[in-house]
Amino acid sequence: MLITKKIDETREIIKKWKSEGLTIGFVPTMGYLHDGHKSLIDRAAKENDKVVVSIFVNPIQFCEGEDYDRYPRDMEHDTEICEKSGVSLIFYPEVKEMYPSKNLAFVDIKVLGDNLCGASRKGHFQGVCTVVAKLFNIVKPDRAYFGEKDAQQLAIIKQMVFDLNFDLEIIPCPIVREKDGLAMSSRNSYLTLEERKAALVLSRSLELAKKEIEKGERDSEKIKNIIISEISGEPLVRIDYVEVVDADTLGAKPKIEGRVLTAIAVFIGKTRLIDNFTCEIN
Repeated sequence: MLITKKIDETREIIKKWKSEGLTIGFVPTMGYLHDGHKSLIDRAAKENDKVVVSIFVNPIQFCEGEDYDRYPRDMEHDTEICEKSGVSLIFYPEVKEMYPSKNLAFVDIKVLGDNLCGASRKGHFQGVCTVVAKLFNIVKPDRAYFGEKDAQQLAIIKQMVFDLNFDLEIIPCPIVREKDGLAMSSRNSYLTLEERKAALVLSRSLELAKKEIEKGERDSEKIKNIIISEISGEPLVRIDYVEVVDADTLGAKPKIEGRVLTAIAVFIGKTRLIDNFTCEIN
């Protein structure tokens, strides 16, 4: 397995692979890898000749007061997971390599990024789109793999790829959960034991909502209220948002029909966690 820190070196390696007719699967990450990331890597390894993983904590997607400085980092651990999973190359650049000077060009998708996480994290998705566009231009993958836990991010990346004619396929991958139902996240490492127990209210509230939809409930407000009521019973948890939206456009969905995303974000202490589920009602 190769580890590169420089853009030019990474491009030369990938250029050689492509000249040999090899396909490239790409998994962009901020590191501190867990089984959710591993599921993306495993899928990429099955579907491509070579797998590239980027590990880069992207400063421009963190808003003022967020956790950029304390975001968990463990390159030794990440390298071990990648090597065992058959990764061909880790691209591990420094901030100065990705942003050698003040950026004049940014990529943004306003409409899809204005609500949900974008409402409280101003500029977050501009930072995400910009770094992902840069990574796509560096790695030039055939396929890129993203987890469905970050549903808004996934919808935005898919739209960016379509609008800007990137020559690659975006592969969505299912949420991976702990045995007790908590969606895997690098930020779970911030939680105390008490907070970790309280965090189970996320998956529990979504499961209650899902069951009501399965029983035939189609009023989005009622579904949201079920979730809010359940989460409100947990004193350590503060709601950022609970929304029911169109899974593709992320627009409001008063009635549950078609492809619907039910998404939540909460604060547990200083830790912000998200979770969601998608259903399709004909």
